[in-house]
Amino acid sequence: MAKLRVLFVTSEVFPLIKTGGLADVSYALPCALRDLGVDVRLLIPGYRSILERMALECIHTGLTLFSTLEPAQVLVSTLPDTDIPVYVVNSPQLYSREGGPYQDSAGNDFADNALRFGALSKVAALFGKQGLSFQPDIIHCNDWQSALVPAFLAYGPSHQARTIMSVHNLAYQGLFGKEMVGLLGLPPESFNMYGLEYYGWMSFLKAGLFYADWLTTVSPTYAQEIQTPEFGYGFYDMIAQRAHKLTGILNGIDVDEWNPAIDSYISTNYTSDKLIGKTHNARALRARLGLAPAKQTPLIGMITRLTHQKGLDLLVPILADIIHEGAQLALLGSGDKDLEKRLQEIANTFPEQVSVTFGYDEELAHQIEAGADIFLMPSRFEPCGLNQMYSMRYGTVPVVRRTGGLADTVVDTTPATLDNQTATGFVFECDTSKELLRCVQRALLAFRDKTTWRMLRVNGMNCDFSWHNSAQQYVSVYQKVIS
Repeated sequence: MAKLRVLFVTSEVFPLIKTGGLADVSYALPCALRDLGVDVRLLIPGYRSILERMALECIHTGLTLFSTLEPAQVLVSTLPDTDIPVYVVNSPQLYSREGGPYQDSAGNDFADNALRFGALSKVAALFGKQGLSFQPDIIHCNDWQSALVPAFLAYGPSHQARTIMSVHNLAYQGLFGKEMVGLLGLPPESFNMYGLEYYGWMSFLKAGLFYADWLTTVSPTYAQEIQTPEFGYGFYDMIAQRAHKLTGILNGIDVDEWNPAIDSYISTNYTSDKLIGKTHNARALRARLGLAPAKQTPLIGMITRLTHQKGLDLLVPILADIIHEGAQLALLGSGDKDLEKRLQEIANTFPEQVSVTFGYDEELAHQIEAGADIFLMPSRFEPCGLNQMYSMRYGTVPVVRRTGGLADTVVDTTPATLDNQTATGFVFECDTSKELLRCVQRALLAFRDKTTWRMLRVNGMNCDFSWHNSAQQYVSVYQKVIS
């Protein structure tokens, strides 16, 4: 039987360009698909940092994407440390600039993001229609940045490729003025409630949700949640109508990149059989961050965006209470400037108990996972979440809200789950500071019981969060769609 051919379209991929979990997924899932015999290839924008880092060969020139753009090129290389081909859309007019993938150095969205990611989608659609140098059976789109692919295919010449739209976070919808419909070369009739129109705006994400052959989300619970008004962001009716073509597949994690037994970023490697390494890593983390040495004091870790979604505003009012309960906090993240200011003020008040590092540091992220005792994720919604899985793999016990992938991965510590030895963490229901504090207090109480705490750590470390099972589910969806 011929190999299944998949073009995986993404706006970021580790280790080339990363702002969040999408980059990790965009590396690990294609690797797992390749291990299952799928001919998977990536398509990404030609950001300046990527062009500078990769040895690229030009395979297509003179691609006229939109009337306002100079012709683009398609370059090719391979994903680092793999043999997976990566196609790069080279358009200096769109991508050669300072800043990140989506925002300038000051944190403002690029004004031409519609053209920048419309171009990514258009090139993907050209692969689907013309084949270019690769004719995919499936074009796998990820979030709003590549969600116009199904629309371009729907309104273009006949095509062979089918489309999968993966929603990593429904809150990011790619909203632009309706004038972009014409500038992106889509017909006026596509701008209506049965197409691209969303309350007077053009929505990239809606295009993917409406026109794709199949929809996936990054956890089973999130697939159910987005069919409700609370989590559906105005799309819940349309998604519910397409529920027969919607599959929730839990993200995996890269178990080689996140492995305490071989992790080169941490001070001492360890396994579930030799947990003394956790103590050494806690000591090293405290030393790096200037926290007071305190062997019997639980160290809480957080690696997060400082946003309303992540529930940081629930933590700030009770953080002093948590410190007075006898805990320390090591936080790595960035986002809302007011939250950054308030967290810095608390850190200044408790300099030996609270450390806040603003920005992202891959090495420090690994060291927090290895050195912390508890990992805190009070998210209001969490499509999948990766850090709770990283944490369990590192024997760091998660405290999470019951939502999305957090609900699918963390088993709450109760008398029943302690009795059957399935507990892996602590889960709370309501998005209030009071509920969060109560849950943290449960964890701090359990921390003092060495037998229970060891069981929670070992249970988490023995969970299988590899990509293998998830990749097999994606292959099943691909085969269902093309049949």
